[in-house]
Amino acid sequence: MARKHSVCLPAGVFMLLAVSSMISEAQPTPYVETSGWIQPPENRAMGAVSSVYVDQEDHIWIAERCGQNSCVDRDGYAPIHMYDASGRWIKGFGKGLLVWPHGIYVDSEGNVWVTDGRGDGRRGHQVIKFSADGEVLLRLGEAGTAGSGVNQFDGPTGVVVAHSGDIFVTDGHEVESNNRVVKFSRDGSQLMSWGTTGSGPGEFLVPHAIGIDSQGRVIVADRDNGRVQVFDQQGEFLEEWPQFGLATGLYIAAADKLYVSDNQSNAATNPGWARGIRVGSATDGSVADFIADAGFDPSISAATGAHGVAANVAGDIFGAEVGATTVRRYSRR
Repeated sequence: MARKHSVCLPAGVFMLLAVSSMISEAQPTPYVETSGWIQPPENRAMGAVSSVYVDQEDHIWIAERCGQNSCVDRDGYAPIHMYDASGRWIKGFGKGLLVWPHGIYVDSEGNVWVTDGRGDGRRGHQVIKFSADGEVLLRLGEAGTAGSGVNQFDGPTGVVVAHSGDIFVTDGHEVESNNRVVKFSRDGSQLMSWGTTGSGPGEFLVPHAIGIDSQGRVIVADRDNGRVQVFDQQGEFLEEWPQFGLATGLYIAAADKLYVSDNQSNAATNPGWARGIRVGSATDGSVADFIADAGFDPSISAATGAHGVAANVAGDIFGAEVGATTVRRYSRR
């Protein structure tokens, strides 16, 4: 499907944003990769790593797909893992509970939220809230059933919790799916939803990740539309930022530092845009730095590079890679 941009930005502004992004990509990156830093548990191959999150104690949480690219028939494998800041494995949990873990988020109380983007009839198409020790505290969505009704999802991708305790979920991993954001109260009652399939303001084509900035604005990686969209918590569209490429992963750190990964762009899907991680600001959408996807091969169409992205207080960046089945770490030179 061809990319489309909504018309809420004047053409001149869009061109300036695109040129600004291209300039940052042409400059040498101030980041260097640390190789071999992460140490999976002994005798345990890491599967497709869909997402990564850094909690308030600098622990690194990952969601991976049970040693392969799905947890179906892998009930003996834990898909949720915690590492310390050095990359040493601490613990894992979630055996037999997930089909296709997609997004991971740790709230201010240390609870771990995971979205399950596919179903097998008895599990999946849910958002599960765990304690830090793996106890299931809350489930959103109807287990194993894809739908668009109240408390139903069709491929939930990302989740975030506001200071009020309200929960926001991006729903729709395929172009022909719900393509919306769903809002819940802290007890799991559905309050509202917004969005539909399309490329206009407030419409989505695969809303793939979500975050909340210091102003309380809801920021969504609208992947197949090639933009980041910004809303208030009632779903009112505020602005869009096309300068982050095919926005796949999204993470907002202290001082509204914004990290957005693009593991989809190539000459066919997004001509003229480079694949990698863009570092900028959630305040104004500006892009300051770019880390190119080292594994990108323009002769193949497969997604490579960071599917999910996060950063710690020191500014180290973590890219969760589905294809390479690892988490890459980048530090400033």
